[in-house]
Amino acid sequence: MMGVCILCTAVLACCIWIRHRYSDLRDGVQALSLVLFLSVSLAQSSWYKPVSYPVCPALHRNMGTPLMIHVKARSSPYPGSRVKRFPVPDGYVSWSIPWRKYEPVDYTADIIKAGPEWADPDFRKEGQSEQGPRFNTLDGRIDRRSFLGCYELDEDKLPRNPMGRTGIASRGLLGKWGPNHAADPIVTRWKREAGEKVIHELSGKPILQFVAIKRKDCGEWAIPGGMVDDGELVSATLKREFGEEALDSLTASKLEKDLLRTLFQSVFSKEKAKEVFAGYVDDPRNTDNAWIETVAMNFHDDTGDSVGQLDLQSGDDAGCVQWSDIDRKLQLYAMHSHFLKRATELWDAHW
Repeated sequence: MMGVCILCTAVLACCIWIRHRYSDLRDGVQALSLVLFLSVSLAQSSWYKPVSYPVCPALHRNMGTPLMIHVKARSSPYPGSRVKRFPVPDGYVSWSIPWRKYEPVDYTADIIKAGPEWADPDFRKEGQSEQGPRFNTLDGRIDRRSFLGCYELDEDKLPRNPMGRTGIASRGLLGKWGPNHAADPIVTRWKREAGEKVIHELSGKPILQFVAIKRKDCGEWAIPGGMVDDGELVSATLKREFGEEALDSLTASKLEKDLLRTLFQSVFSKEKAKEVFAGYVDDPRNTDNAWIETVAMNFHDDTGDSVGQLDLQSGDDAGCVQWSDIDRKLQLYAMHSHFLKRATELWDAHW
């Protein structure tokens, strides 16, 4: 098995080296409450199960573009800190390239050092044992498998980022050694004026809009989503993350809640859910020993009769949630622009 892992990683490194060359909602509170119930409806659906994939499968699913070396995962300073990464040039990202002078900064955020229940302990201090973590497999309720296949372990028997060096060792802000699994819902509708789809004057294609949130940690616009808890279904993750964004502003009555839940139930069916991406995310929180992988799902309201009725506007004082036109010029968090591009390809929309 170790031989297969090494061979798989070597092939991945070669790929990296070669390819990197080239309605009537009257206020924001009601609108934001809709976002919450949008997720509640999804959580009540049991159709989405954890992805089952073998050891060393194909790399990314539904990426639509060649695999590239990570960039944001080498940016400084590290999020939420003043920590500067050890500079990693493009030519030295791959682990297959020897680099004796490489001295990554060892950094783990205080929130992780405090030992929250959702985070791994520092196995370097506690040592390895037969009861220690089992990487590259389902470790109890913790999924330590990667969409990129089996990953190597370093000299400390800790996971090594399969996409290469990042300039920081340990976990930074990430709770798990190895892959940290996330879920990103791309909720879309057609941009309309007087009931008709708006056509972009240059591309000649209709314009898609998606529900965007402004991240509190960095101020960047992004697709709403979050980390998958141990043993949790992706649908439950989406419900929880939407709920946390909107709960404080929720003032809807029970009757309104029931109506909204019924309204949005249809959009979160298995038939309407489309996976647009599953794999490694070029995220600024990634390190040499911990990284984020996600499943991005598109939930599209083609007629505008359900989720499309959310009346969100930029500057909504009920929270930083809005409908945004999808366009290649959008500057979004991590790899979210790539996910949106894939969504436009699904619907033959403007990009």
